[in-house]
Amino acid sequence: MKTQPTLHQLKLFERTAQLGSFSKAAEALHLTPPALSIQIRHLEDTLGTALFDRIGRRKHLNAAGRELLTSCSIIFQELDDMKMRLSQLQGGMAGTIRISAVSSAKFFIPHLMGAFRQIYSGIRFQLSVANRTQIVARLTDNQDDFVILSHLPSELSVHAEPFLSNPLVAIAAPSHPLANEKTIDFNQLAKEEFLLREQGSGTRFSTEELFSEHDASVRCAMELSSSEAIKQGVMAGLGVSILSRHCVWMELQGKYLVELPVQGFPQCKHWYAVSLKQKTLSPAAQTFIEYLSNNSEGMIKQLEGFY
Repeated sequence: MKTQPTLHQLKLFERTAQLGSFSKAAEALHLTPPALSIQIRHLEDTLGTALFDRIGRRKHLNAAGRELLTSCSIIFQELDDMKMRLSQLQGGMAGTIRISAVSSAKFFIPHLMGAFRQIYSGIRFQLSVANRTQIVARLTDNQDDFVILSHLPSELSVHAEPFLSNPLVAIAAPSHPLANEKTIDFNQLAKEEFLLREQGSGTRFSTEELFSEHDASVRCAMELSSSEAIKQGVMAGLGVSILSRHCVWMELQGKYLVELPVQGFPQCKHWYAVSLKQKTLSPAAQTFIEYLSNNSEGMIKQLEGFY
């Protein structure tokens, strides 16, 4: 009788496929590359098919490997859900909630996770941070319980729960000529050189959408791959920018940056907890979304000092 693959083998395969490198996976799993290769070979023998194609000196996931990776996601999600259901029957809640968030959300989501864990200490979080394009890809591939976005993907059928306002503000260095203005119209702002996030970023999308609404083109002085880099560039006098206030509240309070009084600002958006419509959320993930909806606004306002 043919043996079945073990959960251990599947976990090793999943990590290898996610990292796209046997050496990186071996390091992350605290194994030697030969030991990992032997385990993957045993798994392939058990399944009767190769899972990776060797192209040059590298191995790439093939069609069978991609199919198995999808199955691994379902299997391990069901195991986590089972643990949570059993925990609930015993009067508690435990397990792992997997979340992906756009990079602007990393400035507040850990605080909300920490507060939630003070109530449910058995919960663990797995948080991935990337730009909007990458997060939508993770959502499409069902890699997380839910994702956190400000711009909803129109190409997917999703359930989106709004839980926190997302004010977009125009920022400049305190020494910038516009910093002392009492009011600024959008045409004045549009003449400035902007520091922008990379293509695929939600903040970049919001900025270009705003300029399009005003029949204007944004003057891009520099493209940077993180909000932290943009903040440093603005402080250095390289230009102005538009970012979520959640990204810059410490710099605003410390007077390292100023919020420009542009007419029509802040641009009011929202943060959403987004999942595929056909996905059944785990009890823990559903409870956390409800917690976000009921507590985020007050907690983050208190944290940031905006009343």
